[in-house]
Amino acid sequence: MTPRSRAVATPQPQILAAFEAAKGFMPVREGLALYEAAAEAGALGLPLLEVGTYCGRSTILLAEAARESGTVAVTVDHHRGSEEQQPGWDFHDPTVVDPEVGRMDTLPTFRRTLHAAGLEDHVIAMVGRSPQVARVWGGRLGFVFIDGGHTDEHASADYEGWAPKLAEGGTLVIHDVFPDPVDEFTGQAPYRIYLRALESGAFTEVSATDSLRVLRRTSAAL
Repeated sequence: MTPRSRAVATPQPQILAAFEAAKGFMPVREGLALYEAAAEAGALGLPLLEVGTYCGRSTILLAEAARESGTVAVTVDHHRGSEEQQPGWDFHDPTVVDPEVGRMDTLPTFRRTLHAAGLEDHVIAMVGRSPQVARVWGGRLGFVFIDGGHTDEHASADYEGWAPKLAEGGTLVIHDVFPDPVDEFTGQAPYRIYLRALESGAFTEVSATDSLRVLRRTSAAL
């Protein structure tokens, strides 16, 4: 008797098209893995949370997973850009600089992204720094996606602020995990929190797709 293969959750073509059209950095392969993890986590009926909104590219996928599951996506960002997005760095985009204040402001672009995708009603956008928002968040989460700053200070704060709020059986996803030390700036801090999660004994790895790691909280101890 041939075992049945597990059905893989995939976004509708128009949602995938909106994701690909949105400003951002996540490749399609990783986006599909993110959507699958979020869709599965949505079965818990708890909010799906993202740290690091930027212009909403990955938020589209989380919002669609939330819509399908009857829950909500929550996305947290100060919208002033992370370190590598500041002027003079490789990932700086001058089109998202507010000319009046001379600083990055990705919030207007994010709102346009969600509007174009028809998903505004399924997202709560929290504008603020991740540790501050985490301190006032009182509920449990079914899903946490860490894709914020790439310094040890910021990645560690994101992990410490949000991982404990995951319900048992919830999903932790970490982006830009690069084990090679040559990626010290872009991927070593996410890699270190990924190792920290595994070493805690509270998480079990589910999958790895390029730089995206999916883990499940399998123990209440953290």
